[in-house]
Amino acid sequence: MNCKADHISYRATGFFSKIVVDYINGSTALEPFYSFAPDITGIKKAIEARKNHSTNRKLLVEVLRQQYINSNLTTQQQLNIKQLSNSNCFTICTAHQPNIFTGHLYFIYKILHAVKLAEQLKKELPGNDFVPVFYMGSEDADLDELGHIYLFGEKYEWKTVQTGAVGRMKVDKALVSLVDSISGQLAVYPFGETLIGLMKRCYTEGRAIEQATFELLNELFGEYGLIVLLPDNAELKKTFIPAIEKELADGFSHKAVQETAAKFPKEYKVQASGRELNLFFLKDDVRERIVAENSKFKIQNSELEFNDATIKKELQQYPENFSPNVILRPVYQETILPNIAFIGGGGEIAYWLELKKVFEETNVPFPVLVLRNSFMILAKEVNTVKEKLRFSMADLFKSENELMNELVKRDSETRLNLDKEKQEIKDIYQQVKSTAGLVDTTLQQHAEALQVAALKKIEALEKKMLKAEKKKFEAQQRQLHKLRSQLFPDNSLQERIENFMPFYAKWGSSFIDAIYNNSLSLEQEFVILEEK
Repeated sequence: MNCKADHISYRATGFFSKIVVDYINGSTALEPFYSFAPDITGIKKAIEARKNHSTNRKLLVEVLRQQYINSNLTTQQQLNIKQLSNSNCFTICTAHQPNIFTGHLYFIYKILHAVKLAEQLKKELPGNDFVPVFYMGSEDADLDELGHIYLFGEKYEWKTVQTGAVGRMKVDKALVSLVDSISGQLAVYPFGETLIGLMKRCYTEGRAIEQATFELLNELFGEYGLIVLLPDNAELKKTFIPAIEKELADGFSHKAVQETAAKFPKEYKVQASGRELNLFFLKDDVRERIVAENSKFKIQNSELEFNDATIKKELQQYPENFSPNVILRPVYQETILPNIAFIGGGGEIAYWLELKKVFEETNVPFPVLVLRNSFMILAKEVNTVKEKLRFSMADLFKSENELMNELVKRDSETRLNLDKEKQEIKDIYQQVKSTAGLVDTTLQQHAEALQVAALKKIEALEKKMLKAEKKKFEAQQRQLHKLRSQLFPDNSLQERIENFMPFYAKWGSSFIDAIYNNSLSLEQEFVILEEK
């Protein structure tokens, strides 16, 4: 994929929340809610904090080697796993649930951001090593969110009767059939058959979803040295037992988040308030909340219940049965990884900013928070339409109606503004105001009101003139609508709706290479890629 890159600020896109824009711009109001700024100075401070915290590196390496035992490791992956044993090696982590077929485009973007940041830090801080890690949130049970993709504007959904953690679900006939149903859409592209073959190799019937996702990511990103971690692991969860015990004893995480929320600047919406106990019970096809009631621990929507002694015994014997929710998952992640930077989307950054005290309660270092890279991809044919309509890339972030108004005013041979006439009205009413004021000063207010009313009518006429003129630009309007629909499907960012497969089917692995080559590290800008 031969392309050129342009950059605009996140603020200029209009698609990012105030809290995220303020965070990346260094707002002082948010400084109390994170430990280290997202810059090279913050990274250095995070490294020092990590050096003073013990991570079970030996266990981490053993688990990773076991997870990769049946996979082909690249030379870089082998080196990265080996380096994790060293005290001067740190991870750059991003995380996501195992959405079928990767879900949205940003799934790909955040992974390559981790790769690029790790490489950049190695150049700037050569005394240390950095490993990009994808932490798979396979314990998520929200199949409504994880079980569908959009291709060419059409929704494809996995219909299954399975329940519980999505990562533990199995590829069934329905999912295999879903791969078959999309193959026709993709096979017409140069790399469509290759892509479908890859999907069929990864999503084989009977394989767990987390394993299918693991294999797919290894195929796509193994050459970049990416290490995929499956944290739904009994040995890893043993290291988190002290935090789980603390949570069961006094629900510390909820109290910490509530305390933070009370201090949060009022202009920002609180993202994740959590529960009184931020733990799930995870067994077989069950993932239900643990609820404390009358000195008992009940598993919601089941007959299971424990007292204090029996739940502690269950935890010691079967730590894999305990699943941290959105509030505690970040602490678990940072407990098992020697991590210094977490790359997340806008929503993730917003709720992580509420968790600093939760980390303090568990004595786990809080990482540097880095907003993941965002891209917009303009294929050659789309870019041709943009050029024909004579809009800049920055223009396209305006609303369709606003753009159409600008186009008509720019290209119409008829004068569509009545600025000259409005000025003449103002001049006339200024004279009227002066004359009426000589009679009675209170009449000046009446003259002012007449001027306002007259200008409103002229402005209404301007709008009608523009609306009538638009009818002469129906062809351009259709082109603009198609262009906007392709770049902003459902009036959202392309990366939040589209799946990577149409792009990969068209350009093959060069699509992944193009994203990698144009990924930023700590610059924090929105990237627009135009195919040449």
